[in-house]
Amino acid sequence: MDVKKRIDELIERINRCNYEYHVLDAPSVDDREYDSMMRELEELEARHPEYALSDSPTKKIGGYETKALQSIIHAVPMMSLANAYRFEELFDFDERIKKTGLNATYVCELKIDGIASTIRYEKGKLELAATRGDGTIGENITKNIVMIDSVPKKLTHPWTIEVRGEVYMRNDVFDRLNEERAKNFENVFANPRNAAGGSLRQLDPKVTKERRLSQFAYAIVNPQSHGMHRHTDVLKTLEVLGFSINPHTRLCVSMDEVIEFIEKWDEGRKTLPYATDGIVVKVNEMDFYEEIGYTVKSPKWAIAYKFPAEEVATRLTNIVYYVGRTGVITPNAVLDPVLVSGSTVSRATLHNEDFIKERDIRIGDVVIIRKAGEIIPEVIRVVKERRDEGSVPFEMIDRCPSCAGVVTRMYPEADHYCRNVDCPGRHVEGIIHFASKAAMDIAGLGEKQIELFYELGLLTKITDIYRLKDIRQDLLALDRFAEKKVDNLLKAIEDSKQNPLDRVLFGLGIRNVGAKVAKTLVKKYPNFQAFKKATKEELIEINDIGEVIADSVVEFFKKDVNLKLIDELIDLGINPVAEQTMVKGGVFDGMSVVVTGKMVQFSRDQIEALIERHGGNTSSSVSAKTDLLIAGSESGSKLDKATKLGIRIIDEKDFLKMINWE
Repeated sequence: MDVKKRIDELIERINRCNYEYHVLDAPSVDDREYDSMMRELEELEARHPEYALSDSPTKKIGGYETKALQSIIHAVPMMSLANAYRFEELFDFDERIKKTGLNATYVCELKIDGIASTIRYEKGKLELAATRGDGTIGENITKNIVMIDSVPKKLTHPWTIEVRGEVYMRNDVFDRLNEERAKNFENVFANPRNAAGGSLRQLDPKVTKERRLSQFAYAIVNPQSHGMHRHTDVLKTLEVLGFSINPHTRLCVSMDEVIEFIEKWDEGRKTLPYATDGIVVKVNEMDFYEEIGYTVKSPKWAIAYKFPAEEVATRLTNIVYYVGRTGVITPNAVLDPVLVSGSTVSRATLHNEDFIKERDIRIGDVVIIRKAGEIIPEVIRVVKERRDEGSVPFEMIDRCPSCAGVVTRMYPEADHYCRNVDCPGRHVEGIIHFASKAAMDIAGLGEKQIELFYELGLLTKITDIYRLKDIRQDLLALDRFAEKKVDNLLKAIEDSKQNPLDRVLFGLGIRNVGAKVAKTLVKKYPNFQAFKKATKEELIEINDIGEVIADSVVEFFKKDVNLKLIDELIDLGINPVAEQTMVKGGVFDGMSVVVTGKMVQFSRDQIEALIERHGGNTSSSVSAKTDLLIAGSESGSKLDKATKLGIRIIDEKDFLKMINWE
């Protein structure tokens, strides 16, 4: 195995998972798969420290801050907890505590599936609130947190204190919210946690108030300074101060009692009015914490036991196929409806041909399904002893379900593709992607609305979005499309014409060009005309752009159908020019700069923005093209590589002097 390549793969996947979980509120893998990747990365880095990066996700808590909300630096980091999935891991945790010679007891609390937050009070008055973010820097949600009824705006005592808790959405509120969104043809939330995350990060606090969030408080920062020395004292104090704390806690004197509490709530959680995905186990005696210690990411005096995903048997009645915007064909299972983890499931992903054949899944089988991470329904195995005689083994389709075009497999990939660029199924997914929040962010034009408009012939391609204003009366004639709703949609469409070039580029759905790659590309190519002239040789000269991406870009801008689409967009008023934040003649003009390690005054993102503002280009990797490395504390392999290559290296203080920062 190529260890360096595997470490890079794991880091890329884990960073993507962190982004999906903390920013998009839409995780694509369950906690077990995530922890498996994280543990593999930790083991590889331990065995091969020469490949361990200073900014590896094993050294970070994992959250991301979005750019819409103001950044807040946590005076005391918000650490994450290590996870356990088996009782043996809890006994190992107990054994490590006992080896310290401390006579510890444990407090067990329900692990609420929500969004971690922290609130600062000044002399009893709510002053500032923030999300966890990456544990060091979160997002300012003060205006939104005050919209939550269970959060006290004024404490019962005039204390200056910081309180941490979990913001969540009750199941009944979640159900009503999704019903309302479905009626308005808006995308529904996958689960209460996603809904809570999206509601807490709203730029309009009125939306947060309408979403009726709740909060349980569970910790006080530096409690000893307020005279508290046991976690049970903290919980009692929080209640006295006016906070809502979860009533289902237990003080345990042994790990056997902890296991008993877990077993009780593994079944009992189904009766709760909110989602909980495990049990948090903490040492009660807080004076022991320093001696027990911490890892880089989490305290050693606490652990989170995660409940196993609920598994349910049902019959698979059919396999249907969907066409993605890049032409990928995805098989999905049609199931007899069944209740799983609090919601009714009638569809589940089957991923691809290999997934189905490896498990020998057939139409008519009784299958076991679960929600991966309690979110995405997935078929995990077949109950073969209940298989009907005469069942037929699975064979992948050879014709597209949307256009009947030839379906081919792109070896060594497991996916099959429809190669027809005019496939209607690809068009629908392409329009959905173009209008999505990450691309053109057209409010009111979600998946259901686009599918409806497509079925009615109102939308057949991306450019038709900007012609909807010409058929306003047709829109008003549709069920549940009142005048205000239609006008708001048309305004959002018109507003989207002002989006920067990188968003439009990402929205076009060029294969291998994600949002970050689009931002990188527009630094060199400031308009569509420049992209039309781009060559592979030019593209691969750009930091972080390899041959695969370069080929995709060149191929896209060669095809007549794509050039025609771009010309239509320009005619319709969508012809953005890349935002030029760089200063010509700036101190970093034309330089390729890499930032690594921990900084003091600024985050790495902030430093990279300053570099670009002063004429430089930033890259995530050190190469012979790198002109300068800005190294903070705990710099790892990037610093070593820069030293070997003879690249100029400076620290944060030198950087600030270069830009004349006072």
